[in-house]
Amino acid sequence: MAKPLAALAVIATILLVAWLSFLITRYILEHWIIKIVRKTRTEWDDIMVKDKVFNALSHLVPLFILYNSCFFATPQLDKSLAEMAPEAAAGLQADFYFSLGPLLMKLVKVYFVFTFVYIAIRILNAVNHIYETRPYSHHRPIKGYIQLIQIVIFFLAAIIVIAILIGKDPSVLVAGLGAIAAVLMLVFKDTILGFVASIQLSANEMVKLGDWIEMPGHRADGTVLDITLTTVKVQNWDKTITTIPTYALVSESFINWKGMEESEGRRIKRSIFIDMYSIRFCTREMLEQFKKSDILRDYITEKEEEIRKHNKKKQIGEEDVLTGRRQTNIGVFRKYLELYLKSNPRINSKMTFIIRQLQPTEKGLPMEIYVFSKEKVWARYEKLQNDIFDHIFAVIPEFGLKIFQSPAGNDMRTAFQHSQLMPGNDLVGSK
Repeated sequence: MAKPLAALAVIATILLVAWLSFLITRYILEHWIIKIVRKTRTEWDDIMVKDKVFNALSHLVPLFILYNSCFFATPQLDKSLAEMAPEAAAGLQADFYFSLGPLLMKLVKVYFVFTFVYIAIRILNAVNHIYETRPYSHHRPIKGYIQLIQIVIFFLAAIIVIAILIGKDPSVLVAGLGAIAAVLMLVFKDTILGFVASIQLSANEMVKLGDWIEMPGHRADGTVLDITLTTVKVQNWDKTITTIPTYALVSESFINWKGMEESEGRRIKRSIFIDMYSIRFCTREMLEQFKKSDILRDYITEKEEEIRKHNKKKQIGEEDVLTGRRQTNIGVFRKYLELYLKSNPRINSKMTFIIRQLQPTEKGLPMEIYVFSKEKVWARYEKLQNDIFDHIFAVIPEFGLKIFQSPAGNDMRTAFQHSQLMPGNDLVGSK
């Protein structure tokens, strides 16, 4: 029994030395090298500390000790165990001791694979975080590619570990994967689709981190926070988080407001419905009143002269309403909107600028304002839009126009009361 106990003591000593070497290496890296790194001005080494790359490297020293110890000690261990094998009962103990050396070597090799995977994953995460500090990273994120490489590493590591444990060549296992290729395609469907989609998104610059996207089908309307191999994370304006499959951004339509943010203005498109019963020709008194406005004075004067010359040329008198040209309150109002908005310094008149009438509807005549605001930030944009329409709603009666509004309950009640007060209207007591 002395020899097996001695063998086990050797194994325990090797493990103890490896464990102590790991603690010492980690202490040196954490207290010396990391302190040096934090004193440097560069940012990439700080990211490596944050992603625990140096902590992962601390596994290399115990790995080196274990591998070399097993390499040199295993033959001697097997020899000593073989000498005492005949003394083992029923041969079972001998079989156990004979397999102990190769088993230890297999475990060390597995530990080597795990250490390599652990270090590689940490380094890849650090590479991605270092890349994200660059200004161009928002346009071309590489997180999806990093995740794909990590998946490949895990997959290959699993094959190598299985090959080590069963004592087979890894190429034999890889060749056997053809039989389960369909199953793998099904399992990794989202990963494969996401990888192809991430390439298309990046190559075509369809979306990047920080973009405002809108995808009603997935209830997403907000800023892109993260783009991974399989998902895109969007923070909505109500601070909720929506997760969208990456391939959905390629297979389905979505709105990216990046063009608006990079342009010189944000669109204002809104209609005011005018009651068509309030549209009429301008009287002399109305025109004189309009001339008191600095915005309309020159326009009214020029328009009057233009109409006077036209009617004179055609020999049309002022009393000829059907044939002669005359100014209307809706036309003057439309011109007023144009001049008023052009005088606003926060409206970009160099971009599309249209004040137009749309097709009349049962709700009245839509007067559409289609302009662009220089204010693109949401709060300031909404404030500007509110200020503009507050003024328009207040000034409309000055042109003799009325805004169309569907009758409400109070309107119906007032109309009914007026109908009862009309002479000869007897709605009560009739039989």
